[in-house]
Amino acid sequence: MDTQPWATSQELIRDLKLKEHPEGGHFVLTNTQEEIIPSPFADGTPRPLASSIYYLLSENSPTGFIHMNKSITYHVLHHGRAEYTLITPGSPPTVERKVMGANIAAGETRMLLVGTGVWKMSRLLPEDHKKTTQWEKDHVYCLITEVVVPGFDWEDHQYMNIDQLETMFDKEGDGGRWIKELSEFIRKDS
Repeated sequence: MDTQPWATSQELIRDLKLKEHPEGGHFVLTNTQEEIIPSPFADGTPRPLASSIYYLLSENSPTGFIHMNKSITYHVLHHGRAEYTLITPGSPPTVERKVMGANIAAGETRMLLVGTGVWKMSRLLPEDHKKTTQWEKDHVYCLITEVVVPGFDWEDHQYMNIDQLETMFDKEGDGGRWIKELSEFIRKDS
């Protein structure tokens, strides 16, 4: 398997055996620890110590939906760039944008920690996503590993719905702007 920058996104999907992720993008489970612990984020419910996946955003699936995991998630970059929008509830809510990428001097990061209780979504950067040649489109992607601690369980996951988004931002001065900008990343069946 060739995971050098010249591999195409379709080659990565094939070689890493990635499948479509309900959050957007593609993924494959790479590890689930056998040790079981009580999750402090799920009222002590037993969970694996940790789990990990490969996660890929590509030209064919360039964005993820806004969602939240109860567990802590470490994101580790393999190749490419992606922008993460992190929304911490509060009054007012805090919205941060972080770029996972290799250009540390430009403020990009190779590792991103998303804590419990934080909404997140990811996307290829618009300037990267708008390539014109087929070769460019095939080579614009972001491949990361996500490590979830305690391990991932769908019971600890939720998608943001439009009511939650509007309630979170409706009383904020620039809330209308956030609602308009983020509503396209709401999963329609949420």
